[in-house]
Amino acid sequence: MTTTSLSTGALAATEFLDHTSDQVRAFVADALPPGATTPTEQAVALYYAVRDTIRYEVYGADLSREGLRAGTVAATGSGMCLHKSVLYAAGLRSLGIPARLVLTDVRNHLASDKLVSLLGGDVFHQHCLTSVRLEGQWVRATPVFNKTLCRLYGMAPLDFDGTADSVHHPFDLKGRRQMEFLRFHGEFDDLPYEAVLADLRAAHPGLFQGGDDRFAAGSLVRDADRTAAA
Repeated sequence: MTTTSLSTGALAATEFLDHTSDQVRAFVADALPPGATTPTEQAVALYYAVRDTIRYEVYGADLSREGLRAGTVAATGSGMCLHKSVLYAAGLRSLGIPARLVLTDVRNHLASDKLVSLLGGDVFHQHCLTSVRLEGQWVRATPVFNKTLCRLYGMAPLDFDGTADSVHHPFDLKGRRQMEFLRFHGEFDDLPYEAVLADLRAAHPGLFQGGDDRFAAGSLVRDADRTAAA
């Protein structure tokens, strides 16, 4: 866990949270409605913009240094939890709102058979969400799973109001177990790239069929369609 002070670390432009980039600034400008003037209103509006306009996809995820920069994610419009949380945290910092990255290991009971096979089980390492400082307190938010994907997998999308943690729903719409946290790696002022990639390669070697820094090809939407048709 990083130890830099709130006044610097949680607001700084970093290698991955490059909030001074044109791409991040343009994304934030498009995301905020005219009425979003307070930090909480802005954080909430940005949350929904990242959640629903950046497509969530594990397959083919670009895990290179360039691919994981917030500016790149804003430009490509796609990514998994790492990409989307990096963009959200960078966008918050561009607004002067302190933000950090939270890294965890989770068990996802609703992963498709194909993804479970590539993962080597139902535990996913280095799941990423964000920690945001609003109204004098830190709250956690997960702007990851977009509404379309949630509907296909029978999950309720995560909402965020800026006042309470929004990390996951333990059960899906049918009462089945959905996700549980197994380990917290800590909160970080920037993405600890080498540690994250080393852990992912060690824990999920089957995912790295797309190359050294890219996950295997596929589609979560197609996985959901196949499951529904089975």
